[in-house]
Amino acid sequence: EVILDVVYNHTAEAGELGPTLSLKGIDNRGYYRLQPDARRYADYTGCGNTLHVVQPHVLRLITDSLRYWVTEMGVDGFRFDLAAALARSMHDVDMLSPFLAVIAQDPVLRRVKLIAEPWDVGSGGYQVGAFPPLWTEWNDRYRGAVRDFWRHALPDVREMGYRLSGSSDLYAWGGRRPYASVNFVTAHDGFTLRDLVSYERKHNEANGEGNRDGTDDNRSWNCGTEGETDDAEVRALRRRQLRNLLTTLLLSTGVPMLVAGDEMGRTQRGSNNAYCQDNETGWVDWSLRDDPEWAPLFTLASRLIGLRHRHPVLRRRAFFSGRAHSADGLRDLAWFTAGGTEMTERDWYAPAATLGMYLSGRDIPGRDEHGDPVVDDSFLAVLHAGGEPAGFVLPGAPWAERYEV
Repeated sequence: EVILDVVYNHTAEAGELGPTLSLKGIDNRGYYRLQPDARRYADYTGCGNTLHVVQPHVLRLITDSLRYWVTEMGVDGFRFDLAAALARSMHDVDMLSPFLAVIAQDPVLRRVKLIAEPWDVGSGGYQVGAFPPLWTEWNDRYRGAVRDFWRHALPDVREMGYRLSGSSDLYAWGGRRPYASVNFVTAHDGFTLRDLVSYERKHNEANGEGNRDGTDDNRSWNCGTEGETDDAEVRALRRRQLRNLLTTLLLSTGVPMLVAGDEMGRTQRGSNNAYCQDNETGWVDWSLRDDPEWAPLFTLASRLIGLRHRHPVLRRRAFFSGRAHSADGLRDLAWFTAGGTEMTERDWYAPAATLGMYLSGRDIPGRDEHGDPVVDDSFLAVLHAGGEPAGFVLPGAPWAERYEV
């Protein structure tokens, strides 16, 4: 499949001091959102201007482009940059806006994959969990929870429980399914996965902006040393953290998103804003795939993807209920402490470095291609973010009679 990343929220004409290249000269007031004084632009994008999508001709420009890419070029869907900016009516984000309404009614566009970056930089622009049922969303709540768990910075494990199991608190409404959540730990903006465990501060000096660009909210941990190091223990810890993050992502309910190169340890040398680096900083170094240090990570990623493909319990199309549906009386989802006991409400509100998630293979809604019930193995995923090794008591009967690792 091909998913096209599209940016319809702004143009390269920037703000009032930017160049006049196209739409400014054609119909400035008609194409752009302006401030009340009509001299400055309303900037919900951080790029100086915002297209006025409420205007019929602007909406037509966008939908004609989308339909062309589907009908003529055959793409399978779109990821919409700063989608909240497209959903603004007069000023506020409106989930009944003309843009979202037209997409929902279009016989071509409503049938392709629609992925929202569900925020913009304006007031009220953060809209994670709010887009209509046709849409899936980048879930940055997942990103934050997973990063914080593995650097042992979560105040409790409630947030982690929601994110691992499909984010039902965000998406279980209006007929939405777990695949409404696009889970990710890294994206094209920000640190690579390797840099996430190697740097605690951004290093964007090469961009020529005095290291002021790029976010400071990285939620990263350098494992004891900033940047590249020859310390064997630090390097081993970083590789283990990479395995932890990668495994968490690919075993979570929802749609996993992995940045190219993260599966083999790509680095941007601490840059978290490499948009202007058309050089070794931004390129994928394919030689890492054969590097003795990073090839095992690539192998792990391949095995995890294969595991996910083989086991429908890891790709559920309905949210967990926490109730028993099969004859054995076991719930479709259960949570365990390091002592092997089921989590209580008190456990959820306590800080913890260890968490066990049980996924029942007997309670998978739906039918297979032959019309038969979907039955799979059951899984127990154990996550331990502590700095020292710890024991975990495996739940016995009726949860399991034996385990395979």
